[in-house]
Formats: sequence, C-alpha cells, structure tokens
Amino acid sequence: MNDALHPRTGWTFLTNHARVLATIARDPGVRVRDIAARCLLTERAVQKIITDLETDGYLTHTRSGRSNHYEIPEGTVLRHPADAGPTVA
Repeated sequence: MNDALHPRTGWTFLTNHARVLATIARDPGVRVRDIAARCLLTERAVQKIITDLETDGYLTHTRSGRSNHYEIPEGTVLRHPADAGPTVA
C-alpha cells in the first residue's frame, strides 16, 4: 500500500508556515495558487501565512508585473528558544 495515497491523520512534523516557506524556497517565483495546491491549503490561508512570514522578517517580496518574486533573508533565526542556533536557511 502506498502511504502517499493514504495520508495519515493527526499530528505532522511541519507546520503550514514551514510548508509554505519550503515551497517558496524551492521556487521563489511560485504563485499563491500553486503554493495552496502543493500545501493542500486555501489561497486565503497561504496569503495570511505569507503576511505572517513577511511581518516577522522571514520573507520579502518584490512585484514584477502581476507576479511576485519572494526572497528568504539569510541568517534569519528560528522563532522558538529551543530551536536557537540554526537559521531558516
């Protein structure tokens, strides 16, 4: 049986914020619609997460026509004190 076809319920290792950030890291020009599809979230939830990440300095974006290009600043530290040391990169 293929576990990818039958996802488990309950807790997961990654938060939705981490999933969105990882998706953007893989493709800085990705559309909100595509992030939502890849992360199994609504577009509105992705927009809120992107706003959270930008507000706290984990993400910036520049407009290019109708598209956004995202950038993850180097050296940004993880939020929780127990995760001190490694950076988001």
